[in-house]
Amino acid sequence: MSVATGDDRVRQSRVHMGTIVTIEVVGHPPSQRARRERDQAIRRAFAWFEQVERCCSRFDAHSELRQLCTTHGTPVLVSRLLFEAVSFAVAVAQDTDGAFDPTVGTQMEARGFTRHYRTGATSPSALSSGHHGTFRDVVLNNDGPSIQLTQPLLLDLGAVAKGLAIDLAARELAPLVHFAIDAGGDLYLGGRNTNDAPWTVGIKHPRQREQLLSRITVCDAALCTSGDYERRVDGDTMVGHGPSPGEHHLLNPHTGHSPQETISASVLAPTAMVADALATAACVLGSSAGVALLERHALRGCLVDSEMHCHFTKDWPDV
Repeated sequence: MSVATGDDRVRQSRVHMGTIVTIEVVGHPPSQRARRERDQAIRRAFAWFEQVERCCSRFDAHSELRQLCTTHGTPVLVSRLLFEAVSFAVAVAQDTDGAFDPTVGTQMEARGFTRHYRTGATSPSALSSGHHGTFRDVVLNNDGPSIQLTQPLLLDLGAVAKGLAIDLAARELAPLVHFAIDAGGDLYLGGRNTNDAPWTVGIKHPRQREQLLSRITVCDAALCTSGDYERRVDGDTMVGHGPSPGEHHLLNPHTGHSPQETISASVLAPTAMVADALATAACVLGSSAGVALLERHALRGCLVDSEMHCHFTKDWPDV
């Protein structure tokens, strides 16, 4: 649905990738042709969410990602889109010494995260051996391109795919200059708002969602948050060796359990894929190591520990 507002904004929302995606464009096009070009850019932006999901979903037996995971021991030709998503995920895994690891799909399914948000269907079990593997079992070859899994494993791109879709959508909207993309709270904010000022974003309290911990201004950058409140296993049902109390969708690959020290991480970065992945990694690493990771990459972030203490990078604005 498209909503034209009185203050020169157009806003559209659609359901993609398990969340509501909203695109808002600021500024009144001076001509009918400009309005048509704006509307076409918005349609192309939304199309990227559908295309990335179709390519990278762990829950769809027909996705390119799932098809890749049916073969191991031999290189598989893949689309450039899937190659870029997997290669970025592996690079983050290398940078964090496996605190972030895209090969946790089997562990995620064993913990009960198997249900497709749109159809309700349970994803097919790819592996019965229970073997997990690590990012070191993923061999990338830019020629082709191709990906080889050296042993049976199931990739999970949940901390990469949505950020990638946001970035591709932002690329389509860039000629419009002033716009906002909100994919379930993960944001890319281009240009300026209707008041001709940088966009202002509030960082929500992870336990009291009506309360703000901090505010930050954003211009031509992404802000993504990862936290233990986002997704939990359906109901209280234990699936296989499912999660114990306190378990959630974030997983420490080294322990096989959800991290407990840090419950929320918000990261400001030039791209949503970087912000999304490093927010997840920071949650797994814990507050001190998570802040150190962000500062090493010259990024700004706000982490909240289990005692509700905030940990900011040194250049984050005061609360």
